[in-house]
Amino acid sequence: MTETNFPTPTPEVKAGKSYKNLIIGALAAGLIAVSAYAIISNNKTQQTLQQQEVVIAKESAEKIDIQSSFDASLARLDSMSTVNNGLQSQLVEKNNEITKAKAEIRSILNNKNATASELKRAKTLIASLNDKISSMEMDIAQLKQENQLLNNDNVVLKQEKEVLNQNLVATTEVKQSLEKKVDIASTLHASNIVITPINVKSSGKEKVSAVAKRVDKIVVNFDVDNRIIQSGTTDVYVLVLGPDGKAINTGAETFDSREEGALAYTAKVSVDLETAKKKNVEFAFVPGADFKQGNYTVQIYQNGFLIGQGTRELKKGGLFS
Repeated sequence: MTETNFPTPTPEVKAGKSYKNLIIGALAAGLIAVSAYAIISNNKTQQTLQQQEVVIAKESAEKIDIQSSFDASLARLDSMSTVNNGLQSQLVEKNNEITKAKAEIRSILNNKNATASELKRAKTLIASLNDKISSMEMDIAQLKQENQLLNNDNVVLKQEKEVLNQNLVATTEVKQSLEKKVDIASTLHASNIVITPINVKSSGKEKVSAVAKRVDKIVVNFDVDNRIIQSGTTDVYVLVLGPDGKAINTGAETFDSREEGALAYTAKVSVDLETAKKKNVEFAFVPGADFKQGNYTVQIYQNGFLIGQGTRELKKGGLFS
């Protein structure tokens, strides 16, 4: 039997080692389990983050798509900005609806935390907005067409008005020409002009005299007539011109002659006329001073025209005249 110096293990020592090994094994198992759980949890976290990133990317792309659609709608609206105020006033209701829709869409798109439901609402609003814009474009096209028709009608009316104005001017000119002709044609004609110088005796008896110093008054007698003049009263103006050629006036009043302008008259005589009938007119002229030797001319005016005149000479007279 061989001898050794090592002590033989006792049963207590073996039992202690087994217990220690069990603890180490349990700890190792636990560590493995924890590591496995951490790995699994980390994988799930990464998977969740990836899913969230996908969702965020999808929502971002959807939001960008919605923004693009909205921008396109706004561009369509801008293209209608040249519509004149007259058309815009007829589209007030649609403009108000579009303004409200634009405000709500902007509110959603400006919200960084907009939900999928809100984005869906924005898409619905944009679709509705495009429908309103399409309807508005159709209305504007119709209104423009109606305006164009009105403009065409206005052009035609203006042309017709111009023609009417031209015709009216021509008619007015013809009318004025006819009125002028009638006016001239209705002017009286004076005839049978007789100028008689009269000497008035102290007894009141009148005697014709051609001696200037004996003449107290001049009696002018003439006939007037016109075939087309309307019956009624007209004024006849008589001018008596002295030997010096100047009018002898009894007042400062004047009348308008057609050729010489305003003329001071010696007397105004009202004459009652009948169409196509002669009317005799008599006028007596007494100057404010003695008659002088020379020719006295009587001019008769009516309607601004000189219608007749006559001359009578007054002589100096002899020693016993």
